[in-house]
Amino acid sequence: MPTLAVDNFNIVCACLGGFITLFGLVSYLLKEKFYLSEALISLVAGVIFSPNAANLLKPEQYALHDEEVLNTITLYFSRLVLGVQVVLAGVQLPSKYLRTEWKGLALLLGPGMAVMWLVTSLLIYALVPHIHFVEALAVGACVTPTDPVLSNSIVKGKFADKNIPKELQKIIVAESGANDGLGYPFLFLPLYIIQHTGLGSDHSIGNAMGAWFGETWGYTIVLSIVYGAAVGWVAKELLHWAEERHYVDRESFLVFAITLALFLVGTMGMVGSDDILACFIAGNTFTWDDWFRLETMDDSFQPTIDMLLNVSVFIWFGAVCPWKEFFTNDVIPIYRLVPLGILVLLLRRPPIVFAMHKSIHQIEEKRQALYVGFFGPIGVSAIFYLYITLDFLRKNVTVDGEPRSDAVYLMEVTKIVVWFLVICSVVHGLTIPMSKFGLWLPRSISRAVSSAREGSPEPFHVTGSAEDAAQIDEGLRRRAGGGSSTAANILPFSVYRIGRTIIRSDNSSRPQSRGNSQPPLPLSSTPTTSSNSKSNGFGTQDPTSSNTHVNTSQPVQLNQRAIRFPDEVDSSQAT
Repeated sequence: MPTLAVDNFNIVCACLGGFITLFGLVSYLLKEKFYLSEALISLVAGVIFSPNAANLLKPEQYALHDEEVLNTITLYFSRLVLGVQVVLAGVQLPSKYLRTEWKGLALLLGPGMAVMWLVTSLLIYALVPHIHFVEALAVGACVTPTDPVLSNSIVKGKFADKNIPKELQKIIVAESGANDGLGYPFLFLPLYIIQHTGLGSDHSIGNAMGAWFGETWGYTIVLSIVYGAAVGWVAKELLHWAEERHYVDRESFLVFAITLALFLVGTMGMVGSDDILACFIAGNTFTWDDWFRLETMDDSFQPTIDMLLNVSVFIWFGAVCPWKEFFTNDVIPIYRLVPLGILVLLLRRPPIVFAMHKSIHQIEEKRQALYVGFFGPIGVSAIFYLYITLDFLRKNVTVDGEPRSDAVYLMEVTKIVVWFLVICSVVHGLTIPMSKFGLWLPRSISRAVSSAREGSPEPFHVTGSAEDAAQIDEGLRRRAGGGSSTAANILPFSVYRIGRTIIRSDNSSRPQSRGNSQPPLPLSSTPTTSSNSKSNGFGTQDPTSSNTHVNTSQPVQLNQRAIRFPDEVDSSQAT
């Protein structure tokens, strides 16, 4: 007999597949027309599916209600996504990019990251209660690297193609890929100091610095660079060898970079080194001769895998994010969290990038510097370093096998602050569609108002009939001189309307009573009356004359006035 099997696996498959299917139907509209990032949409979907709303996705049940297991799942998921992302970021860069553009990257990865780390830490130290500056440095280090996942939303698509030069896109990709792995030195310096200076420790700064130089720089950073470069070069040569002999099919060729990322994440994870930095170096070395990048440039397989991973990880983030703890926690109230998020977005990155932009040739204009500084996203890499921090504090900062009290407090602060800053950065992606909406709305209102005015009556309307024009002419003459012959000569022969249909260029449209009058001409060709014609002395033809001769050979006298006032003396009568 058929039975319903509403278990977690079926629900997860239905929710994930259904959302990606529906999102795919309108993906072009949302991403290219409304400029919405897939990360933001997926995060909202994760919130809807989470226990806070529909309760379809149940992360705590998947982790058997063990918080450490849940943290481990999130950490490994973040490692997987970051590993694939940074390999693809390295593959996207042109040949020998790290060697040719090392100066600009050195500024962004050296002084740039250092200033972002210090500014963020100072803001955390100022707004989070009961925290030491060294502890603030550990929290700030988690959000120092920019995220390659969210960076894709600002360097890909129609908006990026129209507004961001190609060279600027490349350096953003290179920075976001490299600084993920280089976040280790910024994170472990304060962590080692906390470990060696707190309660129950050896109180030795020397040991902390020794561990930082030896373990972090030597074993983690240097080993990752060497290992990543070696694996990337070997993989490139092997793929060349197999492709020349037609041993590899097209499907395996396209998936080669992704499987390389999986191999690096696994092997570097086993030795406890920096797998993210190794993946980026391997990706750039793998395409050092530009061969693989050019071969896969027009293929959509890698972007498709990239999109699936991005959507999946942000749905998971929406489900596991501690939303309720933003409002009810014992470390920082919400009225401090909100200003912290705003200030970090405004001060963490834009000032230092703007200060250095003249030394980075890819940033040619000030507005480009503001753009690169303003969009330095905090995302998957921050969550990765968050759970690295929690794992280190739980296992290494202990007294009698239990985490120290200051470590417990720092774990809570790091969890709340980092998650909140990630959410702020994802929502920060709405800046582009909101700015586009801000430009579109006034123009639409203006067009609507203009269209409404075109259909409204004219504010100054004079009827177009010949009888009305004659009445206006006669009325003006009576008011001017009471009907006297002298006053009749004061005004021109005819009154022409002012506006659309007032002045007419063809003689056929004039009334028959004015057949002897001349149409108005431009000043450069206005005729003057001959000496044998009757004139009123003001350059205007006498309307009582029936035999007039127009002489067009003499230029017009521009200094004469066409209208005189009643108290002025006629020059011809004065003589």
